[in-house]
Amino acid sequence: MDNINNIGIMELGSLAAGYRVEDALLKTAPVSILIARPICSGKFLIVVAGSVASVKASLAGGIRVGGESIIEHRIINNLHPAVLPALGLAVEIGTELPGALGIVETFSAAAAVEAADAAVKNAPIGLFRIHLAMAMGGKGLVLFCGGLGDVRAGLDAAVAVMAESGMLAGSALISAPSAELLREYM
Repeated sequence: MDNINNIGIMELGSLAAGYRVEDALLKTAPVSILIARPICSGKFLIVVAGSVASVKASLAGGIRVGGESIIEHRIINNLHPAVLPALGLAVEIGTELPGALGIVETFSAAAAVEAADAAVKNAPIGLFRIHLAMAMGGKGLVLFCGGLGDVRAGLDAAVAVMAESGMLAGSALISAPSAELLREYM
């Protein structure tokens, strides 16, 4: 699937249910699995991609099978092309220090993907990390950089979306971040 525009995300509180739901997602509609794996705190994360109708139908099938094991589910249409590379931790920020660093912490992995999409859709920022759940107690973390005003705009957009859903765990805007802080990303 070359052009991924629409994704569905499900987090489940049971590994066994996660595998059962993954199967249901695939059998319900023509979608591609982007991520299907256990994550911290004994949860299971599934991300599927496809047409709007396929993703919606697939998630509906997963909801029927997952029942009370479902912690959260989201559909993101018109996904920004910068989201998947950042999700795969495949983006480097270069050697020049950015003017600012934006950080959004969410209570779930699924919410972090939506926060990242909102940030990059609302400001010309460099989205470089979406860290999901591993070694973070099931939380999500989004990191992006750019000019101070742009990072502030992206942060405001992500925070607004997360505050509305109740999934905002924290946020930070760091002006002129130090090279030592960014060393692992450069």
